[in-house]
Amino acid sequence: MNAAGGPADAAIRRGGPLLDRFGRQHTYLRVSVTDRCNFRCVYCMPAEGLSWMPKAELLTYEEIGRLAGVFAALGVQKVRLTGGEPTVRADIEALVRAIAAHPGLRDLAMTTNGHNLERLAPRLAAAGMSRVNISIDSLDPARFARLTRGGELARVLRGIEAARAARLLPIKLNAVVIGGENDDEVLDLVEYARERAPEVELRFIEYMPFDARWHQSVPSATLRQRIGARYTLRPLPREGAAHGPARSYLVEGTALRVGFISALSEHFCATCNRLRLQSDGHLRTCLAHDDTPSLRDLLRAGADDLALAEAIRAMVMQKPEGHEAQLQGGVPFEGVMTRIGG
Repeated sequence: MNAAGGPADAAIRRGGPLLDRFGRQHTYLRVSVTDRCNFRCVYCMPAEGLSWMPKAELLTYEEIGRLAGVFAALGVQKVRLTGGEPTVRADIEALVRAIAAHPGLRDLAMTTNGHNLERLAPRLAAAGMSRVNISIDSLDPARFARLTRGGELARVLRGIEAARAARLLPIKLNAVVIGGENDDEVLDLVEYARERAPEVELRFIEYMPFDARWHQSVPSATLRQRIGARYTLRPLPREGAAHGPARSYLVEGTALRVGFISALSEHFCATCNRLRLQSDGHLRTCLAHDDTPSLRDLLRAGADDLALAEAIRAMVMQKPEGHEAQLQGGVPFEGVMTRIGG
């Protein structure tokens, strides 16, 4: 492994920004550290569950840390840890510490279901975590348990407060809205977040079908209309691709920012700057497509950092222009969400 900021890093940087054939520059890497999860959310996996990957197929912390350094040298400035559920992997703060040490990274975040956050929030902050996104699809304990197939709402709410106390801010609360399941709670979620703003922001995410369509997507435009019947939403200026795909609004008279991630109804493929390193080492250049080679195999075959950088550049150059999934019908995204990390 090359030392951070060493000659190999300089050689990698001389290759210029990490571009695809459509001129999009990639500065954001999502890393799935495990496909395992302590929830079984209805929109993420079938009722019968999934078979977890053997441990030997997962990237080790050392491998993830090394790849993060290569991506940083290629111009990646933001890394987000995902899963599965990243906090179920042992000693996750050790990985946070290793990634945070790479020069050039300006933001290290995590998306979590919050179930273990009450215990881990101060440790993650001390290790170098910048902030967290927490999934919360319902404020009704019984419905929450049903949607997550076993999650405990009170425990997640305590995790949110622990993250606030640890200053992992701003906390973005992610709600996947499913027609006929939880779309009647949109205003309740806005009110909950409003009471905790500006430390807390709220984002509504369109349900995205993987493998098969199990549920009904609700367009972001519909959600904005429902919220607009009670509150005035003022559009906020787009802050550039580096700040993510959400279209953000301020709830007038409050400090609350509400974002809408509309992967199906309002594609943001043209400005996509994201790459996804799956838990098995495959670099997924597009959320919808599962056809890239494994960086894990290159690592374990003895590739040096320059060879890894060259392979990454080649994969990114073949990134497709966009996906063909739609609100109704279309092509479902390929693969399994728990291995991809969203």
